[in-house]
Amino acid sequence: MKSMLAPTEAMGIYQMLYAFMEASGKYMGEPGTHPWSQGFPLTTQLPGGPKLPETISVKSSDLTYPKAWGHLSLRESIANYYNHFYKSNLAPENVMIFAGGRAALFAAVFLLAKDVRVVIEETEYTPYYDLLRILNRDPVIVPSNEKNNFLPSAQDYAACAPKTPHFRIRSNPCNPTGQVLRGEKLKEYVQACSQPGVGALLDEAYEFFVDPEPVSALQYIENIDETNIFVAGAATKGLQAPGIRLGWIVASRENVEILGNYSTFVMGGVSRVSQIYGEELLQTARVTQAREAVASFYTKQRNRYGAALQEMGLQLFSGEGGFYHWCKLPGSLKADEYNERLFKREAAILPGRLCDMHRRGSSSPLQEFFRFSFGPLKADSFEEDVKILKSALC
Repeated sequence: MKSMLAPTEAMGIYQMLYAFMEASGKYMGEPGTHPWSQGFPLTTQLPGGPKLPETISVKSSDLTYPKAWGHLSLRESIANYYNHFYKSNLAPENVMIFAGGRAALFAAVFLLAKDVRVVIEETEYTPYYDLLRILNRDPVIVPSNEKNNFLPSAQDYAACAPKTPHFRIRSNPCNPTGQVLRGEKLKEYVQACSQPGVGALLDEAYEFFVDPEPVSALQYIENIDETNIFVAGAATKGLQAPGIRLGWIVASRENVEILGNYSTFVMGGVSRVSQIYGEELLQTARVTQAREAVASFYTKQRNRYGAALQEMGLQLFSGEGGFYHWCKLPGSLKADEYNERLFKREAAILPGRLCDMHRRGSSSPLQEFFRFSFGPLKADSFEEDVKILKSALC
């Protein structure tokens, strides 16, 4: 019987996972495979980092229905986290809890007023395209390519910004490029997005993964209640706990109230068990240690993989954030062909065409680019990784 559901493709990263499984008969991430196409961190203790909690205490009252907007104690923990590290001025009412970062992103875009135009950079996080497509949003695309080193300027945005109300979406650090808006550039971006008729969603999933220290737009937002800026975070990357599916949005009280109302009929709240675990991760002493350890470990990984990739003839356009390298293949070699070679070696990368917000397929200028993830890689896998990458180039 034909399905009554509208056909929907898997997002780009999962397309690679399925292609790899078909070619190898294995699921990417199994022992012996090399998950360079995937964006997850190590879920083990990092050098100098805190241990991951192995147990939590759950009471009978924790098994009741969760609050639609998240439990107060976790919202307080998140607000206190930003207030402590970024000198922001948040209250728990500025925080809304979601079942992972993507659920938060979906809610914010789903609830956008119909007359608000979405503005997004040309090279961005793969699911953004699927999200905008399924919600029938026709975005304005800001050039993000070799010409501007995949880091659009304020002038690039000004040249594209519609005169009607608009809402910018950006990952910072950027996935897939690792380019980071920070310092005066981030302050300028925040100020532009704080004006009447302008809003923004800043996806800060990779907040901890910046050399030399974490970055957040909340450092530059004077009064979030006077803006339409949404800052998304999650336990997925820096807190090393993707499996608990815990994310959040920081926004004005009015916008959080709207998101909470949305939760009453869509989500019904988020697992209280996940929220309790999240509170453990966000204890000030622990998260201070985690921020330092994550930045240190992944900066070392970024540097040594970057040197090796360049040595084998790849051109890098990587920034100083995230746990990716944004690479351009030599000659006329395309990323899909390179991936086919890697599949035979039980490895995979993410082809750049899947990060093209125009989705130009075989005509995409990102055909020769790929995203290499060193997020899940242990320090002792380096030599084998480089050997495989190099052999597939020949």
